[in-house]
Amino acid sequence: MNKTIKIILIVAGLALLIYGGYELVTPEASVDIGIAEFETQNNKNAYISIGIGLVALVASFIVNKK
Repeated sequence: MNKTIKIILIVAGLALLIYGGYELVTPEASVDIGIAEFETQNNKNAYISIGIGLVALVASFIVNKK
C-alpha cells in the first residue's frame, strides 16, 4: 500500500512540476505593434503548481520512511 501511494505522489509531483515549468515560460498574450512586441505573463498559478509538486515529491519520500 505504501509503495502505491509513493508512486502516485511521485508521478503527481513530477507532472505538476512539468506543468508549472511550462506555464512559467509560455506567455499568456502577446501584442505586435510595428517594431515592438509585448508579452504578458501571470506566473501566480505556475508558482502554485510548482510548490504543490515539490510538496508531493517530499511527501513521497516521507511515506517510505514509516
